[in-house]
Amino acid sequence: MDKPVIGVTMGDPAGIGPEICAKALTSSAVQAVANCIVIGDRRSLRHGLKVSKIDGIEINSVKSVAEAKFRPGVIDLLDLENADPAKFKTGQVSKAAGKAAFEYIAKATELAKNGDIDAITTAPINKEAVHKAGYKFDGHTEILAAYTKTKDYAMMFVSDKLWVMLVTTHMPLKDVSRKINKKNILKTIRLAHETLSKLRGRKPKIGVAGLNPHAGENGIFGQEEIKIIKPAVEEAKKLGIDVKGPISPDAIFYLANAGMYDIVIAMYHDQGLIPLKLLSFNRSVNVTVGLPIVRTSVDHGTGFDIAGKGWANPQSLIEAIQVAAHFARTR
Repeated sequence: MDKPVIGVTMGDPAGIGPEICAKALTSSAVQAVANCIVIGDRRSLRHGLKVSKIDGIEINSVKSVAEAKFRPGVIDLLDLENADPAKFKTGQVSKAAGKAAFEYIAKATELAKNGDIDAITTAPINKEAVHKAGYKFDGHTEILAAYTKTKDYAMMFVSDKLWVMLVTTHMPLKDVSRKINKKNILKTIRLAHETLSKLRGRKPKIGVAGLNPHAGENGIFGQEEIKIIKPAVEEAKKLGIDVKGPISPDAIFYLANAGMYDIVIAMYHDQGLIPLKLLSFNRSVNVTVGLPIVRTSVDHGTGFDIAGKGWANPQSLIEAIQVAAHFARTR
């Protein structure tokens, strides 16, 4: 089978995106599973190669995916020519870099929708920079949902130790309780069931975390488990889904890591990502499920504190490209 074509967005050009793209796309681990094309800017990618001390690589700037060479020693680049180094500083939030990063995502989405690429893998963006550029999105997930007109979607994180899907994503902790409801939890359970069933060819075992300590302790520490989470779980069971919950948040991730559950449904961002990153930092991958296109991403941010120094670890991007290739072949 031909290797799938993965469009890799360069991320915020003021961050570590250009460096990890340079390192990942010249690695044998990526070249073995996918044909990759970067959506970015030649000047930033060249800088990424320079600070990473990678020599002898040709940047093949193209105007369409059809012009890509897909061969060792070459990084194919769809050059949007929008990251002028004079307009931003490496390691700093800027409107110019935020605008460029957003345009990479928009272009990659267009290519995926048109069938020019088989999947998208995204390097990190800075939400403040994107907002400064005038785009009021909370992150990649919300941008991709808007551009593909997708209503039912969720963030799923994949690693060798733990799989997690989130009911709510980027929001203040004080807002989580009023944002979770039976409909959203049921939707997330259903998306987890459908996604893992396709990938593994069997019904997954799904564990649903409670919101409160001890999953509310029968209402002593909160009513969300009784009034919202448990009814959603019971409704999912009626649909034939193998799901249990609400389970105490301080126990469920241990149980999943021990193999009792294939995936955990977490109520909010840090509830799910703290255990995931503790177990698999730089080796976990963010997957947006529910979209009509395949999208994976790194599990980390723009790394402004180390950008431009050549220290950035490309492992999460390598893993994200490998997962994207697998998902694309599964589709």
